[in-house]
Amino acid sequence: MKRIHLFARLLPRTSLFLVLVLSLFYSGEIPVASAQKKKTPAAELTGGTAWLNVSRPLTLAELKGKVVLLDFWTYCCINCMHIIPDLKKLEAKYPNDLVVIGVHSAKFENERDADNIRQAILRYEIEHPVVNDSNFTIWDAYGARAWPTLVLIDPDGYVVGSDTGEGHYEILDKLIGQLISEYRSKNLIRDTPLPLALEKYKLGDSPLSFPGKVLADEASNRLFIADSGHNRIIITNLEGEILDIAGSGKAGTKDGTYPEACVNHPQGMALHGDTLYVADTENHLIRKLDLKAKTVKTIAGTGKQAEFMASGGMGISSPLNSPWDLVCLDEQLYIAMAGAHQIWVMDLETTVFQPFAGSGREGRVDGALDKAALAQPSGITISGTKLYFADSEVSSIRYADMEKKEVMTLVGKDLFVFGDVDGQGDEVRLQHPLGVFNHHGLLYITDTYNHKIKVLNPLDKTCRTFSGNGKPGHTDGKESQFYEPGGLSVASNKMYIADTNNHAIRIVDMKTREVSTLQIKGMKTGVSGKAPSAGIPPFAKAVELPLKTLKTDADIQLTMNLNLPRGYHLNPNAPLAYAIEAGKGIQIEQGKQDVKLENPVLPIRVSFKTGTDVQSTDVKVSTSFYYCREDNMGACFIDAVVWRLPIKIDKDAGDTAVTLDYDVKLP
Repeated sequence: MKRIHLFARLLPRTSLFLVLVLSLFYSGEIPVASAQKKKTPAAELTGGTAWLNVSRPLTLAELKGKVVLLDFWTYCCINCMHIIPDLKKLEAKYPNDLVVIGVHSAKFENERDADNIRQAILRYEIEHPVVNDSNFTIWDAYGARAWPTLVLIDPDGYVVGSDTGEGHYEILDKLIGQLISEYRSKNLIRDTPLPLALEKYKLGDSPLSFPGKVLADEASNRLFIADSGHNRIIITNLEGEILDIAGSGKAGTKDGTYPEACVNHPQGMALHGDTLYVADTENHLIRKLDLKAKTVKTIAGTGKQAEFMASGGMGISSPLNSPWDLVCLDEQLYIAMAGAHQIWVMDLETTVFQPFAGSGREGRVDGALDKAALAQPSGITISGTKLYFADSEVSSIRYADMEKKEVMTLVGKDLFVFGDVDGQGDEVRLQHPLGVFNHHGLLYITDTYNHKIKVLNPLDKTCRTFSGNGKPGHTDGKESQFYEPGGLSVASNKMYIADTNNHAIRIVDMKTREVSTLQIKGMKTGVSGKAPSAGIPPFAKAVELPLKTLKTDADIQLTMNLNLPRGYHLNPNAPLAYAIEAGKGIQIEQGKQDVKLENPVLPIRVSFKTGTDVQSTDVKVSTSFYYCREDNMGACFIDAVVWRLPIKIDKDAGDTAVTLDYDVKLP
């Protein structure tokens, strides 16, 4: 079955069906109970290959008594990103009565992997259950045909209505409120909690969080990093020494000094003299950093998303739509406006901005600037009179010719044509490239979903792998690995790469192609993984052990072996916590039952004593801990395990030692 990739700009803002149902509810012509007779029973949520943010799969039977909103999405899609704030507002307004479930039905092959979806959940800060519908089983059961599709289910398990695209918050809010009111009046709403096990609890802190773009400037020996997940811009020298940090770390639109200012998941940047322009993507703003005065100022956008086919405007009085990357030429700022499927241009003196290339329709159609169709342009660079851009949703590298006033494609085909093929012209296949950078007439590309860096000669359209073996990972050297790199820049014969899912900036020597990881110096790293404040996290692994015979009236040595992945160590800046619960006949030294170890060293050893008057008992040992790469780059993770050990105590035979093993696996 072919999946049709439609967006809100091509569809009505509200569906006729939802309007009809809502009007019937509000007019009182039919109550909820009678409306059910005309509804379709919701299909069961079976067929998913993995569930995330919950400890087990969910069923509609256990969700009876709650309003359920299904969000069919794929994490590459800008429109799917746009509705996430609406979903969060609905979840906050109806925390006990509404359950949002993300049904991830992937467009790209790379998006079918549950680990990659987990990274997107963390990047977008999603806290509702998500099922990996990698085989489109749930998609087909609900007849979905576009990303995003929303399906509303009432507390009796019937479909109330569905719609595609974005912009439905107000009608959903009214309809959900009405459903909750009607069912609560009949005492049919259940407030039972979900078995949540949020992915964010498994992630510790790191110097960077999902960096989206990077900009290197050889002349000033500076590196500008969009530390997107931390909502800030980090400025270092090319060796990684911290010079400045712009942004408080809180998502927001506040202007002011570097420590005061707030941004929201920034992406691309452009340097113009002593000014850094920033695409403040999720704020739908362009921000201006005065590098001398160390201030942040909004120069374009209102903070609200522009409507489909917006014609532009001026300064802070007119809206933008998910600006993703920037490039500056003379006094003109060119904007890869991902949310509008266009390239826009802004005059830096007057702050007047308008579409430059692209009709606003999504697709890969070449031709005159105002007739061409683009598809979520996410990276932009310049060479002479040509603006080259990574057109991510059509997996293409294209250009807008400023002299000929036309858009042309170098490599790439269409919305559902992608892959990983080096070659020339039409042979070439990319997979959702997000970044492109011109260096000495060659175009270097972050082939994001192929986890590679590629190089394209625009003259003969030959495209070859430059770095990366195509498998997601974090490996330096010549046999390098990346994990969904999002942006790149070149200075002093070194390529700097925003290796997004590795939470790192990688460096490629342009001559030797040796890859290393930038060591960011002078920045403190705490622990931001917000694990539950008390007890063991809900994602803790349960390990049931066989019966162990111990000696009567003996001192027993208990050893906890946490077998970390190769290249990882315990985070020295985070405590390791453990707790021991023992049945009758086991004596734990006072103060050793519930412990937090600072600067922990493996293995962990604890002593306890067996009694004389008990033949059988049990011990429960639980621990939670943080671990990081040995070079302390990339993300740190939190993990937890609970061992349950039945014990027999024997005066004639038995051991005096207990060893508990746990093999830690990377999330």
